[in-house]
Amino acid sequence: MLDPHQPIALFAEATLGSLNAKMAEGILRYGRNPVAAVIDSTQVGRSMRDLCGLESDVPVVATLDDARARGAEVLVLGTAPSGGRLPEAWVAVLDAAIAAGMSLVNGMHDRLRPRFADRLGPGQWVWDLREALGGPPPIGMGRAAALGNTRVLMVGTDMAVGKMTAGLELTRSLQTMGQDAAFLATGQTGIAITGHGIPLDAIRVDHASGAVERMVLEAAAHDIVVVEGQGSLLHPGSTATLPLMRGSACTHMILCHRAGMDTLDELASVRIPPLAQVIALNEALAGAAGALTPARVVGVALNTARLDPATAEAVVAAAADATGLPVADPVRHGADVLAKAVLG
Repeated sequence: MLDPHQPIALFAEATLGSLNAKMAEGILRYGRNPVAAVIDSTQVGRSMRDLCGLESDVPVVATLDDARARGAEVLVLGTAPSGGRLPEAWVAVLDAAIAAGMSLVNGMHDRLRPRFADRLGPGQWVWDLREALGGPPPIGMGRAAALGNTRVLMVGTDMAVGKMTAGLELTRSLQTMGQDAAFLATGQTGIAITGHGIPLDAIRVDHASGAVERMVLEAAAHDIVVVEGQGSLLHPGSTATLPLMRGSACTHMILCHRAGMDTLDELASVRIPPLAQVIALNEALAGAAGALTPARVVGVALNTARLDPATAEAVVAAAADATGLPVADPVRHGADVLAKAVLG
């Protein structure tokens, strides 16, 4: 849907630098398209380096017109409010974008194509990322367990701890090492970056593991597939990890965690157990007491973005001591250590 040559504008109003803007940050870091501007009227004049720690010269502008003046042809909703619903305050901006001939990339649960279908001009389109395509998935039956390849699932201690980022970095490291590795996206940001995948949280629970299974089977020709993680077994509102485990029949896992987190980010009443216990929990559930494919956590991806370099090195070393596993911040240190753990 999205031509890699089309300049885009990322709409991240009042969210740059926060967890809600992770889609904008993911596209800035890994996206294929040229980014003309990021729209956030509260941060105009600040650099992406200061706001997000990204080595990017993309300007932050106040309005849609400012972004269009810089050549933007597509407006990407680069932030996700809690619950993934479309805020009413955004409607006027979307109306203006469509009226100006721009196309839209929408990561919200609310579909925009029906709203604008009768207003689209030639070559103009709306891509609802959270719309499940390809017909109803089959019921998951553990078919991926019969594959002979390596299937790595990214799991986490919470939402928004860097599972997609770590997965993309791991895939890049494996490919650099000459491995035939593919990244399988399961969320709207990964789909926007790679152009393919499944919106797992838009698929009915009964069909979720089947959708993952179908995607993994379609990628069976690759020696290694890295499956983007969603949610966390620790989060009482998350149901995503189980269908990812069952559908992928994963053989390996990478645990993703944000350094310094002792409780869930938005639910301080839920304590994050020691990482070794979280690892044991994921391994026990993946293998289902021996009934299903055994999978081991072979490394820890530690998000140290909020730490200075010296502190980051110390917490990485501490996590390695506590778990007995290779640990790295894939963005700060690269993912070669984790790639070697997958291969070894």
